[in-house]
Amino acid sequence: MNNTGHERLFSLSNPWFRTSVGATIVLVVCGVLIGFVWLPSAQKDAPFQGIWNAICSAAGVPQKWLAGGEPVESKVRTSTAEITPQLLAHSSAASIGRGATLAMRCTMCHGERGMSEANSPNLAGQYAVVIYKQLLDFQSGARTNAVMSPMIRTLSDQEMRDLAAYYASLPRPMLAGTKPNPPMPEIVAHGSPMRNIVSCTACHGDIDNKAGTPWLEGMPAAYVRMQLQAFATGARHNDINEQMRNVARQMTQEEMDAAAAYYAGASPVH
Repeated sequence: MNNTGHERLFSLSNPWFRTSVGATIVLVVCGVLIGFVWLPSAQKDAPFQGIWNAICSAAGVPQKWLAGGEPVESKVRTSTAEITPQLLAHSSAASIGRGATLAMRCTMCHGERGMSEANSPNLAGQYAVVIYKQLLDFQSGARTNAVMSPMIRTLSDQEMRDLAAYYASLPRPMLAGTKPNPPMPEIVAHGSPMRNIVSCTACHGDIDNKAGTPWLEGMPAAYVRMQLQAFATGARHNDINEQMRNVARQMTQEEMDAAAAYYAGASPVH
């Protein structure tokens, strides 16, 4: 009795068995079509162009198996700067002096003493390693700007180190004593763990600072907002390991505005 019942259960003559097998086949086929054809074909990158290339890419086929066997290079340049906490930690007086001379060409945007009167970043007292990294990125093309890129192109490595040393030696702006500290937004103080957004202070804090990240107090709000938007869209992509792009993509415009207004509210004293 048991054997006969077992054979009937897994027999094509059993309508329930045929239905379950048919439904499973349909689900598998739909999953294959969606995962290996439709989703990859929706991508605009070269390796996914055409149904066959889309299937091969989704299946993890080596790049050389695709069109012509030539690898597709990314058009997005990212930072190759190697940053350590010890880099440029101690600069000589000679380096600072050379940097002061070089900085004369930078006063129009960054001010005579590193304090911008425009929507350019304030550089006075900024970490030397931060300035040096950004100069390297402008020179390599990892970060682009219509003004900065051509100005940095001919600088030597030593000249970039000298500029970084000079600006780092200038006094950092202080909070104006006539106005209270602005309230810290939630996104700055605690981030948003449910959206994988770490607090801004975790990397940009004055005490707990991650190597290569700038302090932001007193930065023009328009500049901070513009950089967050650039990271979110991928227009700026010189952040190491995409940490800023991953954060900015999850931020709302209101959170960007709040963070920019907060850091700008730490008004510098000239």
